[in-house]
Amino acid sequence: MAYLRALLLPFSLLYGLAIWIRNRLYDWGWMKVTAFEKPVIVVGNLAVGGTGKSPMTEYLIQLLSPHYKVATLSRGYGRKTRGFLAVKADDNPATSGDEPLQFKRKFPYITVAVCESRVAGVKRLIAEGHEVILLDDAYQHRALRPGLAILLFDYQSVDKPKWLLPAGNYRDHFSERRRADLMIVSKAPMFSDENKKIKLRHLLGEKRNVPVLFSAIGYRQLTPLRPHPEMPGAILEADLSVLLLSGIANPAPLHEYIAANTGEVVELRFSDHHSYTPADVQNLIRRFGEIANPHKLIVTTEKDAQRLLIPSLVNLLADLPIYVIPIQVVFDPPDERLFQQTVLTYCRETLATG
Repeated sequence: MAYLRALLLPFSLLYGLAIWIRNRLYDWGWMKVTAFEKPVIVVGNLAVGGTGKSPMTEYLIQLLSPHYKVATLSRGYGRKTRGFLAVKADDNPATSGDEPLQFKRKFPYITVAVCESRVAGVKRLIAEGHEVILLDDAYQHRALRPGLAILLFDYQSVDKPKWLLPAGNYRDHFSERRRADLMIVSKAPMFSDENKKIKLRHLLGEKRNVPVLFSAIGYRQLTPLRPHPEMPGAILEADLSVLLLSGIANPAPLHEYIAANTGEVVELRFSDHHSYTPADVQNLIRRFGEIANPHKLIVTTEKDAQRLLIPSLVNLLADLPIYVIPIQVVFDPPDERLFQQTVLTYCRETLATG
């Protein structure tokens, strides 16, 4: 791995220079930046995937939707459509992308939209009467100036070397964290080491008066991929074997959680946003059949579920005990109070003056 990184380092240096120049052009006003009078909240990260942006966006939806007309906007990674699109619950990932479809199916009462141009998308949503716009994965979209930028870092990797692409997994310079209004260290253990918290707060630069908060992932009860009278909700048990099916950026925390609560975990892992095929399902069936324990089931993520529930796969999956494990963001109470207060105050004050 070190040898490969050394080979890729020149490309990382070129990439880093290009990103630095781009950021300075926006900072110096040589490239147009658009700001809005309505609350626009960006959730993002500096590394590639795996920091929990989607659960954080869902947390914000639940926090803000009782008070405001909320819309989410994202690019819709992996979709085969173009332009602005209001996502419908009966869409498929090829139309809208998997994460926007997940948002719409979980929160049908809000508007979920996708658009390559975040500026154009926000303008349209505001024109349609939305009061708060949540942008998922838009920290690097410098053409838009958010009113509140929430930057996520993974607990396990934030203090590791920060190599830029392609030698590493950082897509922007670590110094660009200075643009954040809130920094969240995500996927922390429920009972994090206080000394490490102090170390990470110092590393991220809390002395700049930007709060550094910590959140964990909470796993909820398993639910069937498709409702079925013979498949009620399931629980993880010590004598259970689980085949974990995942196509997400970082399934390690989920694997660890299932392994801690069951007797065996067999993993079938694909790349992030993988589009499942009938051949993949046949492989899944084969791997599941190889598990000797009769007390067994298949567990997958909410994001993967969107890519499994497509017409070409539904019949193939019909007889498999596939369960989805929902997740949610969990804060320590003091951090949660500060986070909610910051977000709600920003929205209230912006709407009062906008």
